[in-house]
Amino acid sequence: MSGHVTELVVFTLLFVLVSGMGFVASRWRRPDDLASLKEWGLGGRSFGSWITWFLVGGDLYTAYTFVAVPALVFSAGALGFYALPYTVVVYPLVFLVLARMWSVSHVHGFVTPADFVRARFGSPTLALAVAITGLVATMPYIALQLVGIEAVLKAMGITGHLPIIIAFAILAAYTYQSGLRAPALIAFVKDALIYIVILAAVIYIPSRLGGWDSIFDAAKAKFEATPAQGDGYILNAGNQLQYVTLAFGSALALFLYPHSLTGVLASKNRNVIKRNMSALPAYSFVLGLIALLGFMAIAAGTKPVVGENGKADANTIVPVLFDQMFPDWFAGVAYAAVGIGALVPAAIMSIAAANLFTRNIYREYVNKNATDSQEAKVSKIVSLVVKVGAVLCILLLDPQFSIDLQLIGGVVILQTLPSVALGLYTRWFHKGGLIAGWAAGLAAGMWMLYLIPNPASGKAHFGGSAFGLSNLGFDTKMTVYAGFLALIVNLVVAVLGTLLFRAAKVADGDDATRRDDYFADEGEPKVKDLDLTGSH
Repeated sequence: MSGHVTELVVFTLLFVLVSGMGFVASRWRRPDDLASLKEWGLGGRSFGSWITWFLVGGDLYTAYTFVAVPALVFSAGALGFYALPYTVVVYPLVFLVLARMWSVSHVHGFVTPADFVRARFGSPTLALAVAITGLVATMPYIALQLVGIEAVLKAMGITGHLPIIIAFAILAAYTYQSGLRAPALIAFVKDALIYIVILAAVIYIPSRLGGWDSIFDAAKAKFEATPAQGDGYILNAGNQLQYVTLAFGSALALFLYPHSLTGVLASKNRNVIKRNMSALPAYSFVLGLIALLGFMAIAAGTKPVVGENGKADANTIVPVLFDQMFPDWFAGVAYAAVGIGALVPAAIMSIAAANLFTRNIYREYVNKNATDSQEAKVSKIVSLVVKVGAVLCILLLDPQFSIDLQLIGGVVILQTLPSVALGLYTRWFHKGGLIAGWAAGLAAGMWMLYLIPNPASGKAHFGGSAFGLSNLGFDTKMTVYAGFLALIVNLVVAVLGTLLFRAAKVADGDDATRRDDYFADEGEPKVKDLDLTGSH
């Protein structure tokens, strides 16, 4: 650790500065009372274009993104660039649904996607399924923020879990006090640091490695020398379909995550949403530059840190590259950018998970007459429990298993698309059909993930998301994203189930929303609390 003193000092100072901002955030744009989910969990639903842009961007582009995407490019080559088309495709897609979600949530006081499903389809059971799905998908995502911080600490020669426990204890404290205002304020610093570091990296590092020609030549040579791995400098016949379906499936899943919607619902009007969906692709440009760090690491001969288990940790590729190439003080800034990059999404994710529990489990099944103050108190406590759970994931499980859990999370959260995203446009589906589709999609997804091996890690099951079409009887080596196939199963069953339930004249739930609700804007009257005790 003696060789990383400067880096550690810079990292610690910036981390402390940002933590202080987290506590001060409780006084930023402070209302008379923070004791409600509207204020603590959604920042008063008052954020404008700039704050929302930094908040949503800071939420979607996490610490794990900064280490995992270039690590995947370093290891697998072209397939790792799937993150680019996925983040380009996602914004036009969600442009169609997020403004409607904001409007209907504004009218009825919805805080979570399960709130909307509860009202739209009149089904507490379907809403519970959506809420539990969101919680299951979010927990390992929070744990993965710790993987990002761990990668930085390992690069500085720091082992053990105490620093991470301290960092998350501080995060828990200021999130408990300030709610969504904390990550909203910190996001400005986080994004500024990320932009500075990445722009410096793509100018400075290539100049030291002989230019971009040398970098791409080195990457090409590496993958041509290891053709048996099935990875490559360009896509091949076996992984092209996987690339397309993974990008498209990931795009469909992104804004189904509860934490993604939390930042959107915190904005003050529909125009803020529209401007953000137009401007957020700027992050995709930066993501492309981040991905290229994987090729730079190949050209630089970077070797990942070997863990205590004797295995190389691929997630340390980018931190080690920064240590090789940058002066110590700037490497410290870069490490802080990744570390702080974990705080913003982890805070928003824990708030979103807590809101799901409070609104769709506690209020629905424990205390139907909960006051705003009681809801806020429960959410604060649950946000602490969620962070403790995330830390335990890292302490008790192999970090690689946490990564696999997040991979499963993407397949899981996709199964809420028919009720959440399609539900914003149509009430055609029967609640029974949606529940059946959700269950069938989850079952199909888990079955496919179970069949996927990972020869590199020696895993026979749950070794990735690339499902071989040969498992379905096709004579091909082509693979496809398991979540994409599971969603198709979900939709087919939901349609058939709806037709069956309608033919059998099974009673459907009542729709508590009206067409005008989906176009309401700032200043229009709100109908806050729905009757959760009976029919709507």
